[in-house]
Amino acid sequence: MDVPGGGPLRVAIVGSGPAGFYVAEHLMRRDGVDVEVDMFERLPTPFGLVRFGVAPDHEKIKNVTKTFEKKAASRPEFRFYGNVDIGKDVTLDDLRQCYHMVCYASGASSDRRMGIPGEDLARSHPATEFVAWYNGHPDYANYEFDLSAERVAVVGVGNVAVDVARILCRTPEELAKTDIADYALDALSKSGVKEVYMLGRRGPTQAAFTNPEVRELGQMPGANIRVLKEEGTLDTLSQEELDASDDRGAKKKLEIIQSFIDAAADSAKSKTLTIRFLVSPAEITPDANGGVANMRLVKNELYRAENGTLRPRATDHVEDLPVDLVFRSVGYHGLPVANLPFDDRSGVVPNDKGRVLDSSGHGMTGLYVSGWIKRGPTGVIGTNKPDALETVETMLADAKAGSLLSPTHSTAESARSMVASRQPNYVSYEDWQRIDNFERERGAASGRPRIKITSVSDALDVIGKSASGQP
Repeated sequence: MDVPGGGPLRVAIVGSGPAGFYVAEHLMRRDGVDVEVDMFERLPTPFGLVRFGVAPDHEKIKNVTKTFEKKAASRPEFRFYGNVDIGKDVTLDDLRQCYHMVCYASGASSDRRMGIPGEDLARSHPATEFVAWYNGHPDYANYEFDLSAERVAVVGVGNVAVDVARILCRTPEELAKTDIADYALDALSKSGVKEVYMLGRRGPTQAAFTNPEVRELGQMPGANIRVLKEEGTLDTLSQEELDASDDRGAKKKLEIIQSFIDAAADSAKSKTLTIRFLVSPAEITPDANGGVANMRLVKNELYRAENGTLRPRATDHVEDLPVDLVFRSVGYHGLPVANLPFDDRSGVVPNDKGRVLDSSGHGMTGLYVSGWIKRGPTGVIGTNKPDALETVETMLADAKAGSLLSPTHSTAESARSMVASRQPNYVSYEDWQRIDNFERERGAASGRPRIKITSVSDALDVIGKSASGQP
């Protein structure tokens, strides 16, 4: 593979979450390809969703970062530029002058709305804000959630909804063993929450949570879990579909869920988690102070749509669920990326196997996407690996065909100089390792995996840099 002017293929990756690291790994492991990868991240710390999305009580899942470090970050042809905001500190035109290819792996950062009256009342929040808050994301560290509430509704039955419900039900002793943000540990330790309701609009076998996630809910030492018999029992259409299926996972999921029906309550447990099915929020009504006081639910029934799937539709049965706090987890939507085309309806950058397409459907030379901004908000961390491979195959095919950007300064040093001139206090991977060690050392003193730094300025202080841009 020949690069005009000689030298390695220079690739910039925007975003340091799993999607970005898998692209880097696939590129650098390819035999016969001389490549250098520079990864850009708006925050001082890498790993994106792994650091700020994975629940603190799921430490094993975070071990994927060791793979990223071994297979990508530790290699001499890899460089990390943290604390660099692409589109603000450094523009796409700047990248075009230093790289043959640019791949965006920036995720999907907007929550879908429920679209019901009262959704914006005080104490009604997107679940991802709560997740980012308890995980110590600098953008959310100053948020406040009224955890004096006794009754909480979590709308949705995906893994994020499960995480939120589980964290609300954990005991202070359990949370104190994790890397949860210190301020969140303090707030949750004083929580008044007694009842948590997870609300799903379809039936048990259609719930999006995984079997390990829902099984774990039944193993919490501080919370009883229950499912209403009438909602945990399959309707005729769902039963017929399950009987005709060879999906062992779906059958096991139903078995786990039904084990919670009429489960004996342990009086020593101070909290109760109830998983509801076939209900949809219709309205949230306020108390005298304008905060959440009640959620009106409509009962659903399933029908077979024209495409063959089972879909929910409202019946005329409604009920009121008194709650004080609401977290919605009903999906995500991508946000536009500066200077790239964007499909508002699907929330992705239009692409063909990762190659960005312009408004006429033609490939844009040297521009690629991977992860949620490519395919939409679907899958788990591991889903990004084959997705990244598809993008890398497209990139390498284009490189072989000579379809590359024409940088005027295509060396590692020229890129570093460009970044330093735009953001003098960028964070290198060596800088991140110092931050990482600092967090781990603080955690070790308390028997925790780490104590996270939750502000950009504090992270920069650790490495002797300044948030103001002046070294």
